[in-house]
Amino acid sequence: MTHRTDQAEALLTPAEVAALFRVDPKTVTRWARAGKLTSLRTLGGHRRYRESEIRSLLGRAGIAS
Repeated sequence: MTHRTDQAEALLTPAEVAALFRVDPKTVTRWARAGKLTSLRTLGGHRRYRESEIRSLLGRAGIAS
């Protein structure tokens, strides 16, 4: 499920990012903790990732999305 903020920036859940990179969602969380990905926190404390950043990383990694 893709979420939208007021600025219409698409946000992805850890599961959505994991599916794009073909890794486990816990790996995505570890990447965020290590500073490899920028995450935002919802009011409930859940991590969300900017779709634009993820698509850029996918392109640099040569992964088709």
